[in-house]
Amino acid sequence: MNFTEFEYFKDIIQNRLDDYFSEEANAQQIKTPSFKDWGLFVPEMCIEAGLSEEEKIVLLLALCPHVHSNLLDSIIQDRLSTTGDFPQLGGVRGKNYRGFLPTGETALFITAGEDIEKRKEIQSFFDPDHFFAKHRILWLEEPVAGEPRMSGKIVFSQEYVELFTIGKVSKPEFSMKFPAQILETEMKWEDLVLSTETNQQIQELQTWITHGDTLLHDWGMHKKLKPGYRALFHGPPGTGKTLTASLLGKYTGKDVYKIDLSMVVSKFIGETEKNLANLLAKAEKTENILFFDEADALFGKRTNVRDAHDKYANQEVSYLLQRIESYKGLVILASNFKSNIDDAFVRRFQSIIHFPLPKAQERLLLWEKAFPSKVRLQQDVDLTNIAQRYELSGAEIMNIVQYACLCALGDNKKTIYQSYIINGIQREFQKGGRVMR
Repeated sequence: MNFTEFEYFKDIIQNRLDDYFSEEANAQQIKTPSFKDWGLFVPEMCIEAGLSEEEKIVLLLALCPHVHSNLLDSIIQDRLSTTGDFPQLGGVRGKNYRGFLPTGETALFITAGEDIEKRKEIQSFFDPDHFFAKHRILWLEEPVAGEPRMSGKIVFSQEYVELFTIGKVSKPEFSMKFPAQILETEMKWEDLVLSTETNQQIQELQTWITHGDTLLHDWGMHKKLKPGYRALFHGPPGTGKTLTASLLGKYTGKDVYKIDLSMVVSKFIGETEKNLANLLAKAEKTENILFFDEADALFGKRTNVRDAHDKYANQEVSYLLQRIESYKGLVILASNFKSNIDDAFVRRFQSIIHFPLPKAQERLLLWEKAFPSKVRLQQDVDLTNIAQRYELSGAEIMNIVQYACLCALGDNKKTIYQSYIINGIQREFQKGGRVMR
């Protein structure tokens, strides 16, 4: 790759080294080109941030090993051959990557030299409240215990490496660092049966996904509204919460990531927050939809403080609240009971959508849509009566239909009999500990 901005960057480093080793003051002012002249794909938010000259240099310094792996070594080795060891430059060697990896000290040397005030300014680039850290673009790796903070290696987010070099972020793969899998479905909106009120609220949610950027940026509401959107889906199991999330992604071109909470929640202090922070940092580069099923485990009610454990648990919930609120995409929390979710979360949801058990007319629609086209219903099958008599969720109806179809296949038939369906209903009632009347 041959990017113009790195030609300037090379001159900046070379000029800084010449100035340091020369007895005469001959420093030249070399500026990096404007972002619009960079060959890299500069994300829009970096352009809008109005980064200073020094911030641009630190950005290029952190990117350099990923884009021009031998650039820093070629300059430094040439200088070390005449000067010997040069600790002021900082830098470390990687485990697999044997080239020069810049540290905070490298950034200080190149941008500030011995200027104390300038060095303080550059150090602030690695503070938690700086633009770089807020967007998880780059940060300092924790240094070895007892060593100076700026001796830590500069880490550049892999997602932003992709954004700067190829203009997009690859889909994250399921791992300990990203415990989430994509939800997909072959079903369509017309296959989903919801109450009129629930369906209307879902359409409002789809409108936000489609037009949220227009509202925030084109209409100038980003100063008044927080980024992102938070929705709570609550209702009994099998009423369409997961399917709705899948369809929202399918029809808006967004990936829907179902979070594996067993890999996020940890008994160790600080680990849950760390796991969630890593997950959100990866997800928010693409602003896809995050779906927390059975969210009570992570966002449950805070308790009265009886001991240190309760105090920490409450702090954990407060952190989760803050972190979810800053996510720029859509976050959906799903729970069987709204009352299980902490009130502080509930107040911050833009949408609270109830998924009730379907009524008789809705159950009839589910029954009619459920059977495959290659089977026929025996004349004694009365779906209207079944829908009115048995209160079932959509998922339970699909289980019964599957059972009935397997019965037909086992009997080498393409006909569904009333007995197949009734036996299937009885099985579902037994699973739930209910008595069939």
